[in-house]
Amino acid sequence: MTISTNQLKLLWTAKTKVRLKDDDFRVALIHLTGCTSTKELDTDGFDVMMGLMEWMGFNPVSAHGPNYGDRPGMASFRQIEFIRTLWHEYTGGKAGEDELNKWLLSKWKLSSLRFLRADKAGKVITALKVMKSRAA
Repeated sequence: MTISTNQLKLLWTAKTKVRLKDDDFRVALIHLTGCTSTKELDTDGFDVMMGLMEWMGFNPVSAHGPNYGDRPGMASFRQIEFIRTLWHEYTGGKAGEDELNKWLLSKWKLSSLRFLRADKAGKVITALKVMKSRAA
């Protein structure tokens, strides 16, 4: 089974980030996977190529904090990660999760993101977007 479009994009992004020349990438692709094109890659070949990219210094984006799981009525992992990202951008990376929790407590009466309900998540996101735009 061939890899998805998103996996293909990730592989090409990794290639760009590690500054690997096209010719060198093609040689590695042929020698490591036996494929002449990334469109021929299967999941095993993708894993091999991503392993090479990580060995060369590519660091894929990872979550900023814990995943609290799928909880009915509560904010989704994507919403929580988006809030963390907005907070990071708003503070310029100078304030972490503790400061975010203090802000949540003072403005929203929540001691942590894990207690954020889905109906309030949109409001928190909007508030952070406004704060970020005013700071700019």
